[in-house]
Amino acid sequence: MRNHPALMNDSAAPPPANDSSAGAQLWTESERNGTLALSSDVPLAFGVNPWDIMLCMSGTAIACENAIVVAIIFYTPTLRTPMFMLVGSLATADLLAGVGLILNFVFQYVVSSQTVSLVTVGFLVASFAASIISLLAITVDRYLSLYNALTYFSEKTLRWTHAMLLATWGASLLLGLLPVLGWNCLDEPETCSIVRPLTRGNVTLLATAFFVIFALMLTLYFKICKIVCRHAHQIALQQHFFSASHYVATKKGVSTLAIILGTFGASWLPFAVYCLVGEREYPSVYTYATLLPATYNSMINPIIYAYRNAEIQRSIYLLLCGCFRANAAYRSRSPSEV
Repeated sequence: MRNHPALMNDSAAPPPANDSSAGAQLWTESERNGTLALSSDVPLAFGVNPWDIMLCMSGTAIACENAIVVAIIFYTPTLRTPMFMLVGSLATADLLAGVGLILNFVFQYVVSSQTVSLVTVGFLVASFAASIISLLAITVDRYLSLYNALTYFSEKTLRWTHAMLLATWGASLLLGLLPVLGWNCLDEPETCSIVRPLTRGNVTLLATAFFVIFALMLTLYFKICKIVCRHAHQIALQQHFFSASHYVATKKGVSTLAIILGTFGASWLPFAVYCLVGEREYPSVYTYATLLPATYNSMINPIIYAYRNAEIQRSIYLLLCGCFRANAAYRSRSPSEV
């Protein structure tokens, strides 16, 4: 059986004699091409791993959702503020991650080789790293917008945003290039991790970086909650009462932060923990079962950070209205005018 370039242990063994000819042929081709073999504990449907199909479907949904966000932000001049620049960075990273999952599926079953495996896993690592670091950048931006509300809309904020974007994509590119530049287990299979061809050291670095980012986000969101509650209390003192609307607004703001952190943690924590404690001898289904939910975070991000925003909703509405009007005008024209 052919491998998922980014997912697998090296415990695969040749199929027994009573295996189907298709399965045997797949394993033989994988061995001959020097590609990484997927553990035989995952059944194939028509010669294709069902987990790979689900990852490809997830990548397709991710790419479509985030492509709309990127297009809206790019073609709407009013959405050029620091906040939307960071949201655009997040959408771009998730778009690339979705495209990477699709290409990974295509290359796995069409152009299978060690070079393709390394490039694919490097591309996915860079894309998902950019997505996670962009989430941290958005959190920092939200904290600064509350902590320095009077000076937030200034040239200094724009420079700070550009610096965060440069750091985000620079660090992500570096992490993605590490396996391509040699930090992989192709020459030393005993150093392989549950995410082959990454080494255990590489996976430990990525998981540790995730926990650091998650801890920073948790700390910043806790501070944001304190600022929001303090502002609500100050407004209540100025108005000499704490109205129900203030309570609802404060509760909504805190619950939104909880949803953001909860979604992020629920998506990525299982895979990050498994990267630290998992062994490459474990069934590969464990890796798939923890990685697939992690990809859902890139599917949910545009809903949380983009589609719920009133300005982006307005831009989408104007875009759709323009398309409908143009289509209606075209249909109303007489044949001689066409």
